[in-house]
Amino acid sequence: MKVLVTGGTGFVGPHVVRALADAGHDLKLLVRDSTRSRELPGEPVVGEMTNTVSLQHAVEGVGTVVHLVAIRQGPEEEFKRVMEQGTRDLVSAAKDAGVKRFVLMSALGTSKETKDLVPYYHAKWEMEQAVEGSGLEHVIFRPSFVFGRDGGILPTFRKLAKLTPVTPIIGSGEQKIQPIWVDDVAAYFAAAVTREDPVVNRTFELGGPDIVSWNGFWQRLKAALGMRRRPSVHVPVGLMRVNALVTERLPGNIPLTRDLLTMLEHGDNVVSNDDAVQTFQLPLVSLDEQLRRSA
Repeated sequence: MKVLVTGGTGFVGPHVVRALADAGHDLKLLVRDSTRSRELPGEPVVGEMTNTVSLQHAVEGVGTVVHLVAIRQGPEEEFKRVMEQGTRDLVSAAKDAGVKRFVLMSALGTSKETKDLVPYYHAKWEMEQAVEGSGLEHVIFRPSFVFGRDGGILPTFRKLAKLTPVTPIIGSGEQKIQPIWVDDVAAYFAAAVTREDPVVNRTFELGGPDIVSWNGFWQRLKAALGMRRRPSVHVPVGLMRVNALVTERLPGNIPLTRDLLTMLEHGDNVVSNDDAVQTFQLPLVSLDEQLRRSA
C-alpha cells in the first residue's frame, strides 16, 4: 500500500516512517525541504500544509494518510493556519483523491473540555473534528509524553538532571504522567494503517505501561543516570511562568512555555482506559527501560 506521511522529519516522524517501511509500505513524505528526508525511506514530495496545491499533489495515488504535523509554540494564528486549516485542506484533498484511510496524531489531554485551554489543544481538537467528520476510515491516536533518546522533552530532562546541582520540579510534583517510548508509538501507527475492525473509526489514548508522579519520574531518571543523591527543589508555577515569559521569546524550539505550564497544571496526563492495549496487543517498553535506553 502507498502511504503518505506528513511531519515525517520531526521527532516522532522518522520512527513512524521506518516502522511503515519495515512493514513493507511504499511511502511518500510531505516535506518542506527534501534534504531533511535524505536518510529516510520513501519518496519526498516538497510542499507545505498551507499550500493546497502541494497537498493535492502529495495525496495522488495514496491509499492511506498518516498525519503527524504539529507545532508546539508560536502565535495562535499559526496554530490555526498550519494545524487546523492545514488539516482540513489535507482531508479535503485526501477525499478528492480517493484515499481510503486517515491516521492522525493527536495528543493526550485533547478534549471538548480542554480545547480552549491553550492554542495547541484547540488545534488538536479541530484536527480531530476534521478527520472524524470526513467520512474517511480513520484512526486517531492521543499519545501521552513521548520519550526517546534522540528528541522530544526527555533529552532536556536528562541535561537538567546531569548539569544542574539541584533538580527543579515544577509545582508539587504530584501530578501523574504515563510516558510512552517513541518506537512503541511508531508501532501503533504502523498497525493502524492495515488493521481492520475493531480499529477503524476510533480514538485511542496511548500511554506506556507505567504511571508515575513527576516526583517519582525525577527519582527514576536520576537513578538511571547514577545521580540518585542529587537533591530536588519544588519551584512554584508562578515563578516558572516568569521564566517562561522570557525563554519563550528566544529563538529556536523552547521546551518551557507558558502554555506548557498551563497544560501541566491542568491535571494528570494519563490514559483513561486500556482500549489501545487490548485492541492492538503490542509490547510496550517500561519506564525504567525507557530511561535506561536514554541515559
